[in-house]
Amino acid sequence: MPKAAPVPAVPAATTPSYEDALAELERLVQRMEDGQLPLDQLLDAYKRGAELLECCRSRLAAVEEQVKVLDNGQLKPWSAAQE
Repeated sequence: MPKAAPVPAVPAATTPSYEDALAELERLVQRMEDGQLPLDQLLDAYKRGAELLECCRSRLAAVEEQVKVLDNGQLKPWSAAQE
């Protein structure tokens, strides 16, 4: 069985943008689903994925809070008609 390449990652000290974190998370999930990562790399990928997921969730929560402020404290339902 050929050895899989190590899981590349942005250093944890660097906070990626939402888009970068999501793209890296999608790549990690794909590699994990392919089933070709050795156990140690699989565990590293899982840990990194958990970090990226938390980064995405916290960024979305921050944006939601900003929207609430812009809408006078109420989060209004999004509708395509508002565009």
